[in-house]
Amino acid sequence: MSLRVAIVGSGPAGIYTAEALTKQAGEPVEIDVLDRLPTPYGLVRYGVAPDHTSIKSIAGYLRKVLELPSVRFLGGVELGSDVTAGDLGACYDAVVYCTGAMVDRHLGIPGEDLPGSVAATDFVNWYCGHPDMPPDAFSLDSAEVAVIGVGNVAVDVVRILAKTADELRSTDVPQEVLDRLAKSQVTTIHMIGRRGPEHAKFTLKELRELGELVNCDVLVRPDEAGSGELGGLSRQVRGNVEVLRSWSARTPAGRPRRMDVRFWLRPVEILGSGKVEALRLERTRLSDGRVVGTGEYETIPAGMVLRSVGYQSVPLPGVPFDTATMTVPNDAGRVAEGQYVAGWLKRGPTGVIGTNKSDAAETVRTLLADLGARPERPEPAARLEEVLAARGVRPVTYDNWLAIEAAEAALALSLGRGEHVKLVGRPAMLAACDLPLPPAAEA
Repeated sequence: MSLRVAIVGSGPAGIYTAEALTKQAGEPVEIDVLDRLPTPYGLVRYGVAPDHTSIKSIAGYLRKVLELPSVRFLGGVELGSDVTAGDLGACYDAVVYCTGAMVDRHLGIPGEDLPGSVAATDFVNWYCGHPDMPPDAFSLDSAEVAVIGVGNVAVDVVRILAKTADELRSTDVPQEVLDRLAKSQVTTIHMIGRRGPEHAKFTLKELRELGELVNCDVLVRPDEAGSGELGGLSRQVRGNVEVLRSWSARTPAGRPRRMDVRFWLRPVEILGSGKVEALRLERTRLSDGRVVGTGEYETIPAGMVLRSVGYQSVPLPGVPFDTATMTVPNDAGRVAEGQYVAGWLKRGPTGVIGTNKSDAAETVRTLLADLGARPERPEPAARLEEVLAARGVRPVTYDNWLAIEAAEAALALSLGRGEHVKLVGRPAMLAACDLPLPPAAEA
């Protein structure tokens, strides 16, 4: 009898978990990788900026795992509506939840709910063609935009805002999004950090890319770049500070767009009458390692505010969840009998894509040890395909996904754009692989 395991989530954490199972299991194993979307790869497809093709190439590695004989991809299957945690427990020897961290943290300031104040993840989903985000979600009709946060996601967002549509034409950005980027009226971008340059979370490679933008002057204020010694800083942080200080000596070269990288400022209120019009900021300093306000304020005009202050996971129906840590409580990946967790849902949004590999391997070791400790392992009572068929759910298979990929390649060829151009929305994706819309979507 083969070991049967379901993995919920087909991003890096989920697929690395599938790989670890195939390598560590000392017996035949059947692995079903489920995802609520019709497409695999999670944040590799819908979180990595389209102009970062080297990082997106990780999908090639993940593809090889999904093509293993023991692994099956089942897309378009949503936990809670199409299938329950109880269903999965009845159909598999073990279930591993790997749904990541899908939403942005809130700023918790007045005016945050005004139209034009949005999560950076929504903007990322938009330019990455996520099926949950319609192509008309952003019009970019404001001259000034503020991005709160100084991590790699914030850097991606400001870089996409700063580039021309022609610079992104060879990427897989949906054509509808590219058309809107071409009409962008954004001329000034503010990237704002609560702390100083030495505390920024972006990597040196990402930061240097900003300095190479041909369409945008990137500037730092000398009084915010710092002037202290760098000897006690890590190589990465020292490199960041040195680059930022070099930018503080720049003068605008008259490029079409301007980016002001700001430090020691925290948002205290988003202002506007019916929509975002400005952002009020307070100057900050460190006191005993904590950020405190100084009582000095400034207001900058902005027609859109994008918050990028960290991701967090959301609860899954039928799975324990700790609202303090915004993770699933676990012991080396074990949640409860038959339930496991890996990735950001397990440890929080830390590390890089590759961190999920060792994390998944730990969870799989725990899972296999637990199963090995059972004197007898009863055969699962049902098969998932039978449960789904009884509910009229037709999952997107791996072959269906390949048909979506082929349609995106054909679209790129017809538009004279790169290797792939993403299809927009579930209807287009399902039509590409001759699958009907679910009844709820048709309604």
